Amino acid sequence: MGYHRAGFEVVGVDINPQPHYPFEFHQADALTYPLEGFDAYHASPPCQAFTIAGNLARAQGKQASKINLIPPTRERLTSTGKSYVIENVPKAPLLNPVIICGSSFGLMVRRHRIFESNVAFSRTVCRHKEQGRPIGVYHVMNDNIPKGGKTATNLKEAQGAMGIDWMTWNEIKEAIPPAYTEYIGKYLMKYLTTTT
Repeated sequence: MGYHRAGFEVVGVDINPQPHYPFEFHQADALTYPLEGFDAYHASPPCQAFTIAGNLARAQGKQASKINLIPPTRERLTSTGKSYVIENVPKAPLLNPVIICGSSFGLMVRRHRIFESNVAFSRTVCRHKEQGRPIGVYHVMNDNIPKGGKTATNLKEAQGAMGIDWMTWNEIKEAIPPAYTEYIGKYLMKYLTTTT
């Protein structure tokens, strides 16, 4: 949604069905989907190998993915010679990542995420003090409580905190706020319109 708000025509690809995705969607493997005909790319490889929750689960002997699809994703996107963005969680092995925080946009989530790109853009400034008590949107409502905050207790609260009103719980817990990609999208659009 953020890239759409920044002026892009958006096409989504995911290996799983996404029935509430608001734009053109193709259920396919993003690592094999044809990349011809696009001006820029955004990829969000699975993050479970790098999350605190994933590490805790593995430490407790539970199943948690350790798959790292970032290197093949980067290789595929850089081979196009076009602009790209890769998003993931703070501990992921991205190259020269820029961190973005929900508090920078007046959202009630912090949800720090990092972004690698071959187009320059600035990190946002965290405004945790101005934000007040943040709301966490995790895999289970009322699960983990962020420092000084609380966890979303229902879908409506999570949607309000994230700035998203069209997703189910299972979708929103994996999402990033559209404000993030709108912010990046403006840099990307400026780059594309001034260099081509």
